[in-house]
Amino acid sequence: MHTHTANTRMLTRLCFRLLPVQILLAAVGSVNGIVTSLFATNSIGTDAMTAVGLYAPASMLVGAFSTMLVGGSQILCAEFKGREQVERSQEIFSLDILLACAFSAVCTLVLFLAGALHLTGLFTQDAQVCAYFDQYLIGMALGVLPQVLGQQLSAFLSLENRSGRAFAASIAYILINPVLDYLFVYRMHLEALGLALASSIGLWVFCIVQIFCFLRPDAVLKLQLRSLSFRDAAEILRIGSHGALTNGYLTFRSLWVNGLILAYVGNAGLSAFTACNSFLNLFWAVPAGMLAVSRMLISVSVGEEDRQSLLDVMRVMLWRFLPLVCAMAVALILCAVPLTRLYYQDPSAPVYMMAVWGFRILPLCMPFSLICMHFTCYGQVCGREALVHITALLDGVLCVGIYATLLIPLLGMNSVYIANVLNGLTVTFCFFLYAVRRNRHVPRDLAEWMVVPADFGVGEDARMDLSVRSVEEVTAISEEVQAFCLQRGIDPRRAMLSALALEEMAGNVIDHGFRKDRKPHSVDIRVVDKDGALILRIKDDCVPFDPASRRDIAGPSDPSRNIGIRMVYRIARSVSYQNILGLNVLTIRI
Repeated sequence: MHTHTANTRMLTRLCFRLLPVQILLAAVGSVNGIVTSLFATNSIGTDAMTAVGLYAPASMLVGAFSTMLVGGSQILCAEFKGREQVERSQEIFSLDILLACAFSAVCTLVLFLAGALHLTGLFTQDAQVCAYFDQYLIGMALGVLPQVLGQQLSAFLSLENRSGRAFAASIAYILINPVLDYLFVYRMHLEALGLALASSIGLWVFCIVQIFCFLRPDAVLKLQLRSLSFRDAAEILRIGSHGALTNGYLTFRSLWVNGLILAYVGNAGLSAFTACNSFLNLFWAVPAGMLAVSRMLISVSVGEEDRQSLLDVMRVMLWRFLPLVCAMAVALILCAVPLTRLYYQDPSAPVYMMAVWGFRILPLCMPFSLICMHFTCYGQVCGREALVHITALLDGVLCVGIYATLLIPLLGMNSVYIANVLNGLTVTFCFFLYAVRRNRHVPRDLAEWMVVPADFGVGEDARMDLSVRSVEEVTAISEEVQAFCLQRGIDPRRAMLSALALEEMAGNVIDHGFRKDRKPHSVDIRVVDKDGALILRIKDDCVPFDPASRRDIAGPSDPSRNIGIRMVYRIARSVSYQNILGLNVLTIRI
């Protein structure tokens, strides 16, 4: 019970409980991309598919700012939750929504004017592709606001453990999008405009289903503009800037790579590349969902200054998430031919084999990307801005662009795919070099790989981490906690009260929370002596329960009812409760 095993099990269960919804949220845009690309290639033609591919840089640019807002605001909110500053979380939410709406209004206007004024000739000289691109921009302009706002709402619903509504919104979008594509493209013959309108209307459905959750009277997070501090806006943008820069770099990279493909390979190459990316984006949702889960848990752990949980999150990534991603990549490689036939049926056409090799090579990027994304996220939360920005520049544009430029005269279309794999290897190696430089030797354990400061939180001698799964273990650890307090020089009375409070609250979780279902549970306990304050943190994954709801309840026929909870509230300096990501977190200060 003194190892991190139980805590890792709890985190693993939590990660896999949160993961399906996060994957679905990440896959929503990808599903739309697959549906759009299938309708484009099979119902309109290769030129329409090329127009969809030309829109990719604009989509990435919109996604860049949206990702920056999501990353910065979610990390800040999770940290404030970890520090028990609920009001500050509310302020960050309101500011994030305001910024999202302002940015969306500007983007909508720019995209609409670009299509209406036929400015797409700046990107292609092909008249037919240009006409399709004009239509597509006008239709997609209508979906910018729900796209950006919906992404923000999904992030906060997940943080508040209300992912069910985000899940319902995703399902609604996935179901309505192909129906609208069929209606607009097959029945009404709106061509590229129909593709874009189907996507935009679907995004409005996705957004509206979620927004009602924040309009309810009992909503925890509500839009309030009275107490906003625009200094927080700078912090949101600073923390989330890596995501924005990466997407911004991807926008430039997309223009760079598209230019190379058109110059050396032609329209067929860009069509194949777009088809592969559109389909594989669905599977990229898996590592993206894994990152979304880890980002929330890493942020909360840093806010709590919980070294053990921080390391355990990365262990789950390495030993649970990474093998799944590797298996998925192998499966995609083996299915390269049937996946190509979804888009192109003529094996003799040049575009056919270009797509086959895309499906064979691009999945190799996924394991490297998962590792890099997690280490980058940790760097964001910890404020390692130089490392984060250097790797963003390398990953976002330089590596792929330079490798593709050097190889495309020799290898043709395959050089673009290979460049993406070499990019993953290069950026992963950069994180290794950073750890070697900071440690001044090859990392020997996970803490050194992450370069976790030795004084993160409190020192080893000033904290005690325990996990229990039975009442008998609770009794035993209460004695150990009392001994720990005495060893730290805490007066006997506070040491005794700490042990008593811990025994009561942890025992209450086991007696009642463990019996609510038949699932395995554990109670993660942390005792910290920090700056003269003795802090007890009790965390469990049972059904939500706030002990404050019982502290004033005494039965008329049984005055001793809830006496243990009432006693803890009397002897403690403060008691706070939060439900974070489905975990009960009780913090007691003695």
